[in-house]
Amino acid sequence: MTSRDEVREFLVSRRAKVTPEMVGLPSAGNRRVPGLRRGEVAVLAGVSVEYYTKLERGDLRGVSDEVLEAIASALRFSEAEHRHLFDLARTANAGARARKRAAPRTSIRPSLLHLLDSVSTGAAVLGDRTSGIVATNALARALYDPLYRAMGERVSYARYIFFDPSARQFYPDWEDIADSSVASLRTVAGRNPFDKEITDLVGELSTRSEEFRVRWARHDVRLHIEGIKRVNHPEVGMLELEYNTLALPADEDLSLTVYAAAPGSASAEKLGLLAAWWATESPGAPARIPEQPTTARTVS
Repeated sequence: MTSRDEVREFLVSRRAKVTPEMVGLPSAGNRRVPGLRRGEVAVLAGVSVEYYTKLERGDLRGVSDEVLEAIASALRFSEAEHRHLFDLARTANAGARARKRAAPRTSIRPSLLHLLDSVSTGAAVLGDRTSGIVATNALARALYDPLYRAMGERVSYARYIFFDPSARQFYPDWEDIADSSVASLRTVAGRNPFDKEITDLVGELSTRSEEFRVRWARHDVRLHIEGIKRVNHPEVGMLELEYNTLALPADEDLSLTVYAAAPGSASAEKLGLLAAWWATESPGAPARIPEQPTTARTVS
């Protein structure tokens, strides 16, 4: 899919989600399209129909931030959708420069590994731009042990969700997890449209999974920042974990996610049991393999 195709399908799919009632317009009459008409979006954004039509056909070259803000407001964009639109515009205006990307890192800074190890009561995961697990503390390695057992050391979170039947057991809210995984990957792809690792992963998932293709076609995006995730671990049972993801400005292709349980909860007790089980299961075993490329283990 070209950048223009991406812009066109994103704007069309968002326009289809906004009903006239949502923006205070009358809904009477013969409406041949779901959601708003192009002319209605143009009026709400304060631009001409011709200009909005140009944008929706995929041409964001030269568009001002003010116009992008107006379009985002007219279509009731979420924060993730707002950022995605600006990412698409940045790519359109960067042209050939957007195709250039720094070479992937070959090692992890020791201070990041020390940071992981300093998290003592939560499961800490260092992830890359393709939602790959680069490194973990011991508790996170124990938490994701079913994934490693299913796929070996080169675990892919997205591949696990869509290719491995055991994912539906591990994640009791599989439908939500699958939606979130695809929307997060779509967001990353918008920021890195010419990143071969991302496009190859999307291509593989699209080829092998109808569940992924359907979700990818929705053009949904989301920011993987915080939330609740439930996992059904074979050793300790159901865990309800709060997670927060932190950006790492010094390592733009990496992020740190920490999973924790509410103090005094059953899940907190089970995290303690999980830590004790892992210490018995793999005494002295490293939680990770340092100094590996971030692409060595592609998980989330």
